Amino acid sequence: MTAMARSANKDEAGGVTHLVAALARALREQQRLSQTEVGAMTGYTGSAISAMETCAQPASDQMLVKLEEAIGCGLGVFDKARQYVLMDKYPPQFKNFSLMEAQAVTLAAYETYVVNGLFQTEDYARALIGGGYPKLPEAKVDELVEARMARKALFDREPTALIEVILDESVLRRPFGSWDILRGQLRSLAEDAQRDNVSIQVLPLERGLRGTHAGARGDMILVETKEHHHVVYLEIEDESHLVSDPAKASQLAHRYAKIRTQALGPDDSLSLIERLAGEERS
Repeated sequence: MTAMARSANKDEAGGVTHLVAALARALREQQRLSQTEVGAMTGYTGSAISAMETCAQPASDQMLVKLEEAIGCGLGVFDKARQYVLMDKYPPQFKNFSLMEAQAVTLAAYETYVVNGLFQTEDYARALIGGGYPKLPEAKVDELVEARMARKALFDREPTALIEVILDESVLRRPFGSWDILRGQLRSLAEDAQRDNVSIQVLPLERGLRGTHAGARGDMILVETKEHHHVVYLEIEDESHLVSDPAKASQLAHRYAKIRTQALGPDDSLSLIERLAGEERS
């Protein structure tokens, strides 16, 4: 990792990451262990432990598991911190929404350019994040991919969340990284579509030929919170907006409902996804 990347990580690290780093150092020193010794106990180098303690390289989820085993003293602090450290790694524009998503009662998304992050495979996410501009350091890409994969816990969370996504057909045809990565992503979508709490629909490319196209104004994510409030999350060019005003959220919900009526049904959508997943393209 370059000195510039280490400095950027320290500047970007959130409060939870700093707290975990301070706790790790305090527990290590209390037990009179060196960074090298803790590294040996956890399967990391002493320099990796040092980087974690200074936030030059925040702890990975796996490192937190190992720290709990090695120096946690049965307190469970590192285990409890895992969810919040992952949230700390999200891009700034997503942090305020991430906990709301994780606790959502229902989540409905409309996507026009890429597969919704909740449904992305690791290869697809890595190609998407790693191929962006400005180019990110590999360690930062790793962090963001790890955080994105952690969001999948919503699929199997109890109580069960109801999740649906509408994808513009162009999303299913747009490769990132390679055609093999796209095929893997489509196969994963087909598997997710068969979950009891998930619905996936596709808005056909030729929808505009019918004279109406409710989805022309872009992406949105609608959430019913655990308190049963309804909000809408919008994001463009690394800027985000959370719509909580009931009248505005309702208007966007009505637009989403119209988009859903214009999309293929779940069964036809699954057939299209499976057909595209089986196509050989190069």
